[in-house]
Amino acid sequence: MILVGNAVLSDDIKENFFVCDLDACKGACCVEGDAGAPLEDEETKILEEIYPIVKDYITEEGRQAIAKQGVWVIDKDGDKGTPTIGDNRECAYALYDERGILKCGIEQAYIAGKISWKKPISCHLYPIRVTKYEQFDALNYDRWHICDPACQLGQSLKVPLYRFLKDALVRKYGEVWYENLLEEIEGPK
Repeated sequence: MILVGNAVLSDDIKENFFVCDLDACKGACCVEGDAGAPLEDEETKILEEIYPIVKDYITEEGRQAIAKQGVWVIDKDGDKGTPTIGDNRECAYALYDERGILKCGIEQAYIAGKISWKKPISCHLYPIRVTKYEQFDALNYDRWHICDPACQLGQSLKVPLYRFLKDALVRKYGEVWYENLLEEIEGPK
C-alpha cells in the first residue's frame, strides 16, 4: 500500500500499466455495470446548475431519462450517481460519436468551452475507484475485462496507471499531492 496525505493507494496503481484504447473498447465503461457514474455531494449541485447547457450535448434518449429520473439519482446501494437509460444501459449523459464510441456529453460541453466542469471525478479517475472513510480515502484499481485493451496498450507504451491518470489525480488531490505520490513510488528526483 502507498500512503500519500489522507489517501491510501493499492499497490496495483503503481504496478499496472494503462492507457484507454477507445477504438477497442468503444467507451464500454459508460454503459457496462449496474449503475451510473458515482457522484460526490458537491457534484450533484454542479449537475443541477449545468444541465440546461449540457442537455444540448446529449441524446434525446438521455434527455428523456433525465426528465424522468432527475439529473442525478440515488442508486440501489443508496449512493448518488448519474441516471442511466433504460434498465442500467448507458449513462444518460453519454452519446455515441460517428465511430460508435461513447463519449461524455458533459465533457463535450466542457471541450466546447460552454462549462468549466469536465465531468464527474469518478469518471475522470476510472479505473481507480475511491472509497471514502472517515479519516482517509482508499484508492483501488478496478480491474475489469472491458479495460483489457487499455491494459495491453499501457503495457506496450510502458505507461503506469498513476501516470496515465495524472490529470485526474491532480484534479482530485492537487499538484503537491501528486508530486508526493511520484516521490513515494519513483523516489526523489
